[in-house]
Amino acid sequence: MPPETSPDANAAHLTRAAQRAASRGALAGALHGRRTDPRLGDWIEAARGADLDEAGRADLREAARSFAQSTRVPADLAEALAREASATHHLWAEARAADDPAPFLPALAGMVALRREESQALSGGEGDPYDALLDQYEPGASAARIDVVFARLRAGLAPLLDRRLGAPAAPPKPVGRVPTEAQLALARAAATACGYDWSAGRLDLAVHPFSSGGGRDVRITTRVSEADPMECLYSTLHETGHALYELGVDPALHARPAGGHASMGVHESQSRLWENHIGRSAAAAPFLHALAAEHLGDMGLDGSEAFHAAANALEPGFIRTAADEAQYDLHILMRFDLERALLSGDLAAADLPAAWDARFEADFGRRPPGAAQGCLQDVHWSEGLIGYFPTYTLGNMGAAALMARLRTDEPALDDALAAGDFMPVLDWLRPRVHAPGRIRAVPDLWRSVLGDVPDEKPLLAHLTAKFEALHGLS
Repeated sequence: MPPETSPDANAAHLTRAAQRAASRGALAGALHGRRTDPRLGDWIEAARGADLDEAGRADLREAARSFAQSTRVPADLAEALAREASATHHLWAEARAADDPAPFLPALAGMVALRREESQALSGGEGDPYDALLDQYEPGASAARIDVVFARLRAGLAPLLDRRLGAPAAPPKPVGRVPTEAQLALARAAATACGYDWSAGRLDLAVHPFSSGGGRDVRITTRVSEADPMECLYSTLHETGHALYELGVDPALHARPAGGHASMGVHESQSRLWENHIGRSAAAAPFLHALAAEHLGDMGLDGSEAFHAAANALEPGFIRTAADEAQYDLHILMRFDLERALLSGDLAAADLPAAWDARFEADFGRRPPGAAQGCLQDVHWSEGLIGYFPTYTLGNMGAAALMARLRTDEPALDDALAAGDFMPVLDWLRPRVHAPGRIRAVPDLWRSVLGDVPDEKPLLAHLTAKFEALHGLS
């Protein structure tokens, strides 16, 4: 339970929360006015007849897309979304701390209603309302196509996890407590090995790791648990992957519409590639184990094979962000289904805790002990980020497909990783994925690198091969 505070302190806290919400709403209104200035529409139309190069055409496409989306949403709705996202986030944080969803659920219902209104405005009432919100994070994607691919992925993951239940004893775990500064030293060394440019950013601590910025200012954060040093290492590798993508965009595109990331799915493919396909690979284990031993000691892990096994442990758990590779996507698939039901009205916000627990038990064989480890664990819905969750699994599929192609193009890659030379990975990604920014639409970007849009097959092949080898699955 959170510590008790005085009535005056609580009142001041509530006042600050209300002020933040009002400020965010006012700022959103001002920004909406700038984004819908009729002159923008005139300039976009005038540019359509210009002789533009590829980057210029992408600038025009992205500017037109942003203008069209902004003008479809009424100003008062844009303000309400920002204002209520701030207020609802505050209620979520308190509900999670108290492990009690009841005070939060009415606010969630209001936020879902606002997002439903927004989806109707964006789509004109046509098609699946979820697609209009999904499009904000994954342009051009549709829930119908994702649903088909996710169903095949779910069908492939379930037997893999069932086989794990009969596997031999669990792999070793790190032992002892590791001071924060030692973990941060390891995190910095690992980010450096990946090619992170410290002249363009820095590493700090956060409750929930994230990366931020663009151009030549891209910063990363990580999280430290003194009892589990693996968390800091792999959180850092994940955020480093995001940062490397932003730092790799062609400088000629900086501050231009074409200079952003192609989609959140593409962004997540970079973080998951560096975290899982490089950082948790058997090839990189000798180098990372030696690096960890240098900064943290042996942690009770006898050699690089034990380090690799510990980094890829399959264990029951309730928290998405702490889930292993084999279980992570089941967390996402569950959220994808639940948020679609919330938006359509098939699931009332008041019924979310029960629906969550039932679905979790069906997928994982156990029920969360409380809402903090259940429907309140993620911040996304409190801020109205409906349509965001699928991009995590789209990123996992993209990462697996990229790694398969990278291994084909770089046959000596494993030798380089074992020696701590990660530059072949970055040098391969930079011109293909990072530098183009938004010049190509997402499907075209994937086709230019992979020949097709990624699906579940490379991811399932990767997970099956890895966990069969690690856990002796027959």
